[in-house]
Amino acid sequence: MLGLLDAGVSVTYHIVTALVHFLMPVAGGLAVPAAIVAFTIAVRLLLLPLSYSALRGQAAQAGLQPQLLDLRRRYASQPERLQRELAALYQREGGGLLAGCLPLLAQLPFFSVMYRLFRSQSVGGHPNLLLAHRLFGAPLGAHWLGAASPFSGPGLVFLGLFALIGLAAWASARVASRAAAASAVQPAVGGGQPAVGGGQPAAQDKIMAVLARVIPYSTVVIAMFVPLAAGLYLLTTTASAVAERAVLRRRLSRPSGRDAARARAAAS
Repeated sequence: MLGLLDAGVSVTYHIVTALVHFLMPVAGGLAVPAAIVAFTIAVRLLLLPLSYSALRGQAAQAGLQPQLLDLRRRYASQPERLQRELAALYQREGGGLLAGCLPLLAQLPFFSVMYRLFRSQSVGGHPNLLLAHRLFGAPLGAHWLGAASPFSGPGLVFLGLFALIGLAAWASARVASRAAAASAVQPAVGGGQPAVGGGQPAAQDKIMAVLARVIPYSTVVIAMFVPLAAGLYLLTTTASAVAERAVLRRRLSRPSGRDAARARAAAS
């Protein structure tokens, strides 16, 4: 597995280096930072179908919560019957427990390769020349803790980066909080009252909601211990993810042809 990641890092290194040469006439000394940002955005755009599939799976899971709670309540004393009913529900709705997870897992190798490239001092046994460049005077291969002073020129570049990552994390937590709030209140099965889902499912939902609001800020902590180039990558991928979620959730909120057909059938 590590061999495949190393091969991917080497290939990515050559692609980003070619992109640097392409941007050099326009970006000049900022060609490497610009290439990091551009390449990260390009990869995320290529993986956009997987992101959409993941969000669609998560939305489907949220939509099934009222029915899941109803089945768990009805067959709480019949575990085998409950499992059969749950399997039938997932098969009927075309979803499953991993519907929103598998697309995210499929993206991990790509993000792992980029993260390793932008934090590794060497690639294929040779120095990583991308880290030899600078961003506003701060070396892309330097760490914040290794800066001469937090208020020196390079130190201020890091602090500015942390502030931007924190802003992106705040936006990410806000989007996650809104999504959790939207899925927490679903129409109950056979009625119009909201299903609040007491007991263990409700407690799990609260825990997940708290984690969704807190976890994005861990990116700021990670950025304090990695090279500036990796921090720039973290900023770009976090901000891009927020923008993707906003756009994709808006698209998911539009009724599909299947939902429209159901609405027309119910109205008739």
